[in-house]
Amino acid sequence: MKRILYYSTPGIVLEIEIEEETIMGISFCTKALNKLVESDFEQQIIRQFDEYFKGVRKQFDLPYFATGTPFQLMVWEELLKIPYGKTICYQDLASRIGNPPAQRAVGNALNKNPMAIIIPCHRVIAKSGEIGGFAVGKKIKRMLLAIEHKYGESL
Repeated sequence: MKRILYYSTPGIVLEIEIEEETIMGISFCTKALNKLVESDFEQQIIRQFDEYFKGVRKQFDLPYFATGTPFQLMVWEELLKIPYGKTICYQDLASRIGNPPAQRAVGNALNKNPMAIIIPCHRVIAKSGEIGGFAVGKKIKRMLLAIEHKYGESL
Protein backbone atom coordinates (compact mmCIF):
# COMPACT_ATOMS: atom_id res chain seq x y z
CA MET A 1 0.00 0.00 0.00
CA LYS A 2 1.34 3.40 -0.98
CA ARG A 3 1.43 6.18 1.54
CA ILE A 4 2.65 9.76 1.48
CA LEU A 5 4.46 11.08 4.54
CA TYR A 6 5.32 14.75 4.91
CA TYR A 7 8.35 16.05 6.74
CA SER A 8 8.60 19.75 7.61
CA THR A 9 11.45 21.83 8.92
CA PRO A 10 11.69 25.63 8.67
CA GLY A 11 11.91 26.50 4.98
CA ILE A 12 11.69 22.93 3.66
CA VAL A 13 8.80 20.49 3.24
CA LEU A 14 9.46 17.00 1.91
CA GLU A 15 6.88 14.68 0.40
CA ILE A 16 8.02 11.12 1.01
CA GLU A 17 6.35 8.32 -0.94
CA ILE A 18 6.45 4.99 0.87
CA GLU A 19 5.49 1.53 -0.30
CA GLU A 20 5.75 -1.32 2.17
CA GLU A 21 8.92 -0.50 4.15
CA THR A 22 10.70 1.23 1.28
CA ILE A 23 10.97 4.87 0.24
CA MET A 24 9.93 5.16 -3.40
CA GLY A 25 10.50 8.88 -3.79
CA ILE A 26 11.33 12.09 -1.94
CA SER A 27 10.52 15.46 -3.39
CA PHE A 28 10.22 19.02 -2.19
CA CYS A 29 6.75 20.52 -1.88
CA THR A 30 5.20 23.68 -0.53
CA LYS A 31 2.82 22.37 2.12
CA ALA A 32 2.61 19.37 4.43
CA LEU A 33 -0.78 17.75 4.09
CA ASN A 34 -0.56 15.40 7.07
CA LYS A 35 1.30 15.17 10.34
CA LEU A 36 0.26 11.64 11.25
CA VAL A 37 3.02 9.04 11.56
CA GLU A 38 1.50 5.59 11.22
CA SER A 39 4.33 3.10 11.61
CA ASP A 40 7.71 2.45 13.17
CA PHE A 41 9.26 2.81 9.70
CA GLU A 42 7.71 6.26 9.28
CA GLN A 43 8.97 7.20 12.74
CA GLN A 44 12.45 6.07 11.70
CA ILE A 45 12.26 8.31 8.59
CA ILE A 46 11.23 11.30 10.72
CA ARG A 47 14.00 10.59 13.24
CA GLN A 48 16.69 10.35 10.56
CA PHE A 49 15.61 13.59 8.87
CA ASP A 50 15.47 15.32 12.27
CA GLU A 51 19.03 14.13 12.92
CA TYR A 52 20.17 15.29 9.47
CA PHE A 53 18.75 18.79 9.93
CA LYS A 54 20.37 19.02 13.39
CA GLY A 55 23.73 18.01 11.93
CA VAL A 56 23.86 14.72 13.82
CA ARG A 57 23.26 12.39 10.86
CA LYS A 58 25.76 12.49 8.00
CA GLN A 59 24.33 9.53 6.04
CA PHE A 60 20.89 8.01 5.84
CA ASP A 61 20.24 4.39 6.67
CA LEU A 62 16.81 3.93 5.08
CA PRO A 63 15.73 1.48 2.40
CA TYR A 64 14.82 3.19 -0.86
CA PHE A 65 14.25 2.27 -4.49
CA ALA A 66 15.36 4.74 -7.15
CA THR A 67 14.51 4.08 -10.78
CA GLY A 68 16.14 5.77 -13.73
CA THR A 69 18.20 5.21 -16.82
CA PRO A 70 21.54 3.40 -16.50
CA PHE A 71 23.29 6.78 -16.85
CA GLN A 72 21.14 8.38 -14.13
CA LEU A 73 21.74 5.45 -11.78
CA MET A 74 25.50 5.75 -12.35
CA VAL A 75 25.40 9.48 -11.53
CA TRP A 76 23.24 8.96 -8.43
CA GLU A 77 25.52 6.17 -7.20
CA GLU A 78 28.50 8.52 -7.50
CA LEU A 79 26.63 11.22 -5.55
CA LEU A 80 26.48 8.88 -2.57
CA LYS A 81 30.30 9.01 -2.42
CA ILE A 82 30.41 12.78 -1.85
CA PRO A 83 31.04 13.28 1.88
CA TYR A 84 28.70 15.32 4.04
CA GLY A 85 29.80 18.95 4.08
CA LYS A 86 31.78 18.63 0.83
CA THR A 87 30.96 19.70 -2.71
CA ILE A 88 32.22 18.84 -6.18
CA CYS A 89 31.59 20.42 -9.56
CA TYR A 90 29.57 18.99 -12.44
CA GLN A 91 32.76 18.47 -14.45
CA ASP A 92 34.39 16.43 -11.67
CA LEU A 93 31.26 14.33 -11.28
CA ALA A 94 31.24 13.63 -15.03
CA SER A 95 34.92 12.61 -14.81
CA ARG A 96 34.23 10.33 -11.85
CA ILE A 97 31.71 8.36 -13.91
CA GLY A 98 34.21 8.10 -16.76
CA ASN A 99 32.52 10.58 -19.11
CA PRO A 100 34.22 14.00 -18.74
CA PRO A 101 32.29 15.77 -21.54
CA ALA A 102 28.92 14.75 -20.02
CA GLN A 103 28.58 17.72 -17.64
CA ARG A 104 25.22 18.79 -19.05
CA ALA A 105 23.90 15.22 -18.96
CA VAL A 106 25.08 14.97 -15.35
CA GLY A 107 23.10 18.12 -14.55
CA ASN A 108 20.02 16.60 -16.18
CA ALA A 109 20.46 13.40 -14.13
CA LEU A 110 20.70 15.48 -10.94
CA ASN A 111 17.46 17.23 -11.91
CA LYS A 112 15.73 13.82 -12.10
CA ASN A 113 17.00 12.62 -8.71
CA PRO A 114 14.03 10.82 -7.09
CA MET A 115 15.52 10.80 -3.56
CA ALA A 116 16.08 14.41 -2.54
CA ILE A 117 18.65 14.82 0.24
CA ILE A 118 19.23 11.06 0.67
CA ILE A 119 20.95 11.06 -2.74
CA PRO A 120 22.76 14.38 -2.20
CA CYS A 121 22.55 16.16 -5.56
CA HIS A 122 22.69 19.47 -3.66
CA ARG A 123 26.43 18.83 -3.14
CA VAL A 124 27.21 19.49 -6.81
CA ILE A 125 28.11 23.07 -7.72
CA ALA A 126 29.56 24.92 -10.70
CA LYS A 127 33.32 24.78 -11.32
CA SER A 128 33.47 28.54 -10.68
CA GLY A 129 32.26 27.96 -7.13
CA GLU A 130 28.80 29.35 -7.93
CA ILE A 131 25.97 27.36 -6.44
CA GLY A 132 24.67 26.11 -9.79
CA GLY A 133 21.12 25.04 -10.47
CA PHE A 134 18.68 23.09 -8.35
CA ALA A 135 15.31 21.71 -9.39
CA VAL A 136 13.42 23.52 -6.61
CA GLY A 137 15.53 26.65 -6.57
CA LYS A 138 18.84 27.91 -5.31
CA LYS A 139 17.40 29.04 -1.97
CA ILE A 140 16.75 25.43 -0.90
CA LYS A 141 20.14 24.31 -2.21
CA ARG A 142 21.83 27.08 -0.22
CA MET A 143 19.91 26.02 2.91
CA LEU A 144 21.03 22.40 2.57
CA LEU A 145 24.64 23.37 1.92
CA ALA A 146 24.55 25.79 4.87
CA ILE A 147 23.29 23.02 7.18
CA GLU A 148 26.09 20.71 6.08
CA HIS A 149 28.68 23.48 6.20
CA LYS A 150 27.63 24.45 9.71
CA TYR A 151 27.90 20.92 11.04
CA GLY A 152 30.39 19.34 8.62
CA GLU A 153 33.83 20.08 7.37
CA SER A 154 34.46 23.26 5.42
CA LEU A 155 33.22 23.40 1.86
